Amino acid sequence: MVGAWYLLPDDGDSGDSNAPGRTVTSGEPADQEKPAPPEEPEPTLPRMECPAELSNCEVASGRVIYVEAVDPDGDGDAHFVTLSNQSITSTAITVFDVRADLRPNPLPKRGDLVGGYGPVYEGSFGQRQIEVIEFHVGK
Repeated sequence: MVGAWYLLPDDGDSGDSNAPGRTVTSGEPADQEKPAPPEEPEPTLPRMECPAELSNCEVASGRVIYVEAVDPDGDGDAHFVTLSNQSITSTAITVFDVRADLRPNPLPKRGDLVGGYGPVYEGSFGQRQIEVIEFHVGK
């Protein structure tokens, strides 16, 4: 019966310290685990409100999912597509059109929290977007 030794019952004296049912310890007390690194605080945005005299104004915020850093029309603005509870553009989507003089430096990246307010107008692809008057990146 060569090779059938693994079918024999274990008498508990196999000398295998990793046998099923055995606990392996590293010799270090369990309560001396390395502390987890401190979590970075969630980014926040300043409170924003549309001015009363500004019609068709919306305030929104969201996480960036796409950045259009170079606008095809060459006017220097940037567009940020976000996952947003305000759903200005579509369900769960808000697009921010940020003119050149309001562009943050550096530009936000995918996953960054951004927010702003301004009037809502139709974009070049027929989408509703916020033409921002004020724009912030979460800190």
